Amino acid sequence: MKLDDLITDLHVTTAAIRRDIHAHPELAFGEWRTADIVAKRLQALGIEVHRGLAGTGVVGTLRGGTSERAIGLRADMDALPLEELNTFQHRSTHAGQMHACGHDGHTAMLLGAAEALAALRNEGRFSGTVHLIFQPAEEGDGGGRVMVEQGLFEKFPMQSIFGLHNWPGLPAGRMAVMSDR
Repeated sequence: MKLDDLITDLHVTTAAIRRDIHAHPELAFGEWRTADIVAKRLQALGIEVHRGLAGTGVVGTLRGGTSERAIGLRADMDALPLEELNTFQHRSTHAGQMHACGHDGHTAMLLGAAEALAALRNEGRFSGTVHLIFQPAEEGDGGGRVMVEQGLFEKFPMQSIFGLHNWPGLPAGRMAVMSDR
């Protein structure tokens, strides 16, 4: 299967996951339902699942081929303590909690990437290791720091890590890149 076709096919599934997570937001270090969704989806894809870093953190490890290269892809899972005023069908079902910063989309996109990478691995078109890092408590509570303090990089060695965040000020179809180097 061509990668473009796979990504097109993933659109419906990824959108459904995002809407489900959006309707059931969870605040920092309380992302238990979201972590369960992530872990079950990764397991269904044949991806090794590790749970417990920073409490609700999930790391999926996908290996393919013979390369010893390893990278990390990271998404955040937590919502904000805000009342949702939207009226669409998948609006928050939890009073005073909503995904106002896009973390529902980040989680869904990383799950979509996991599915695409698993398909490439299964076709023998992927070599190396990807650690899929689902981080709790990004909104000011230091979930990433806690994951690192609890051994993220010792347990899951990688040469590089990539994260993303939506940015409403960018025009549709554009992206910006920043590096810490």
